Amino acid sequence: MLLEFSCSNHKSIRERVLFSTLASTDTTYEDKNLNFDGTRVLKSAVVYGANGSGKSNFIDAIAFVKHLVTNSILNSPGQGMRQEPHKLDGYGQESSYRMQFIAKNVRYVFGFSLKNMVVEEEYLYYFPNGRQTKIFDRTNDEFTAGSKFRGRFNTCKDVLKPNRLLLSCAANFSSVDEVAIAYKFFDDDLVIYGKENEENWMNYSLYQIHRNPKMKQAVIAFMNELGIDVKDIVVTIDQKQLNSSELPPFLSDEFKRMLLQRSFDAINAKVVYEAFETDLLEEESTGVQKLFGMLCPLIDIMTTGKVLVCDEIESSLHESLVFGLVKLFMTVENESKAQMIFTTHETGLLNLDIFRRDQIWFTELKEDRSTDLYSLAEIKNVRKGDNFGRGYISGKYGAIPMLNLDFANVVSKM
Repeated sequence: MLLEFSCSNHKSIRERVLFSTLASTDTTYEDKNLNFDGTRVLKSAVVYGANGSGKSNFIDAIAFVKHLVTNSILNSPGQGMRQEPHKLDGYGQESSYRMQFIAKNVRYVFGFSLKNMVVEEEYLYYFPNGRQTKIFDRTNDEFTAGSKFRGRFNTCKDVLKPNRLLLSCAANFSSVDEVAIAYKFFDDDLVIYGKENEENWMNYSLYQIHRNPKMKQAVIAFMNELGIDVKDIVVTIDQKQLNSSELPPFLSDEFKRMLLQRSFDAINAKVVYEAFETDLLEEESTGVQKLFGMLCPLIDIMTTGKVLVCDEIESSLHESLVFGLVKLFMTVENESKAQMIFTTHETGLLNLDIFRRDQIWFTELKEDRSTDLYSLAEIKNVRKGDNFGRGYISGKYGAIPMLNLDFANVVSKM
């Protein structure tokens, strides 16, 4: 579970913003909350805001942390660490990131800061039996291990560089269980969904439907719950070799020969309805294709207790499908601790009567065009029974989605 995330000096985010899934005193839909050692944790959260207000940059900051944890070990010596500072602060100001999460039923806190494209500080703590225990602390290239872990990170000294996170190095060059658990959270349990990985998700779904009968039936059941009356999904995967005529002409002769010698999976997928069938990849709408691509990973996330972070979940999906997906995630009862955090423009979700005030977040640009992030629970005089969608559209909560401009008057003066 993700408990908190904070960052500063990342793209449009200048001053520190804090996002939390720790439940407020609100008791609405209390049965939908998760529980960790007596602490109430929200199952999902939704982020609204005008275009350009920083919703995607908030998601990007989380993805940025995941990327550096899992990939900074690959950075070459002397290569600058990737840093994405605010325009008004730049590389000379600290870019800080901190995440608090649950892994293997233990709370962890991991954080780091970058400055001038190198790591300035980094730390990893955990809380066995509720007590804070240091795993490591790092300042520049020097680090100290907690008393329980002294000498356990000696193998990392030669591979630790200014452009590599110690967590990334320790996960690959030490055998500390607590480090492996924390690393796995970022590598496997924290799932980022965006346009860049839609194709990978579709391939994963097709292979799962082909190989896993239980997953296939679960997808069909989900589709039917969403109002799409699918009777069957038939996926066939055959080995195929390319013909020279299928290769683009700009490839070198050597690369062409290599490709022609390899076999590839040729995937065909048919969606069977009551009276006809369609080719999923050729005849179905973009929305249905995206839905098929999302369902298997979503089911996996729900059943294994992962954290899904998604930017603009409604992209290419009809609003009714978005509503259905969110509602299914919120209402399906199982033993997993799965969470879903997503951005959207679909204000209709606020009228579904499934979100509490502390689950609704907003991004808004401040005077210096930096991003502010806040929860509806932080705004005074908002009652449980209020129409949250209407309040958002009217600008009652800030983060106004559309400016009230007299476009006709503007155009007439052009």
